[in-house]
Amino acid sequence: MAETLAIRNLHARIAEREILKGVNLTLRKGEVHALMGPNGAGKSTLAYVLMGHPAYEVTEGEVIFKGQNILDLAPEERAHLGLFLAFQYPVAVPGVTLANFLRAAINAKRKAQNPDDPGISLIDFQRLLLDKMRLLGLNPEFAGRYLNDGFSGGEKKRAEVLQMALLEPEFAILDETDSGLDIDALRIVAQGINALRGSERGFLIITHYKRILDYIRSDVVHVLVDGRIVESGGPELADRLEAEGYRRWLEPVA
Repeated sequence: MAETLAIRNLHARIAEREILKGVNLTLRKGEVHALMGPNGAGKSTLAYVLMGHPAYEVTEGEVIFKGQNILDLAPEERAHLGLFLAFQYPVAVPGVTLANFLRAAINAKRKAQNPDDPGISLIDFQRLLLDKMRLLGLNPEFAGRYLNDGFSGGEKKRAEVLQMALLEPEFAILDETDSGLDIDALRIVAQGINALRGSERGFLIITHYKRILDYIRSDVVHVLVDGRIVESGGPELADRLEAEGYRRWLEPVA
């Protein structure tokens, strides 16, 4: 049976405002799940809660991965366990090259798994980095730039995908990766994500729009409205949402 990330009756709030109101969702390795919904539904909140953002308070529920409730773990512990979050708005870090950041991230994960691990050597890291950049169609010079400093929207998202490729998470959460991308940048980012698909990894793609799903075929589509999953279905559900929007869940019942 495929490894799962099981979200059960998850409730969360920020500043006394309840946002997640009982989310139930099971992600499986080897599958791509899309999470769609209107603004303010709680999509990004779910991503942040899964990764342990301290601003959000979980008031009920659990998230089970590898036999434990990861809500008890610090964000870095969740990452070391095999979770990854690609941010909607990645932060710029002037003075730190993308390559140095990525090597530090790899070594932090290795150290967490084995305290005696000396870390990846510079030569091995450079070889690995070049292999992943070729896989994603990235220019090697990209790694020498400061992390997200002066990057275009598409470059920031490609840097996130490159980080995912190197860290090799078991479950990747992509928070509106299509946000701010033009058609060409979206296609390039989607190609990178598709290159990392496989039976050893599951994806949760959070999006407002169907367009990224034209390039990344989802296995399951979920609709989140007012902090709850109100419907799940196959890829055709995204087509229906594109045509009809979210009116059926937002309009008051007469």
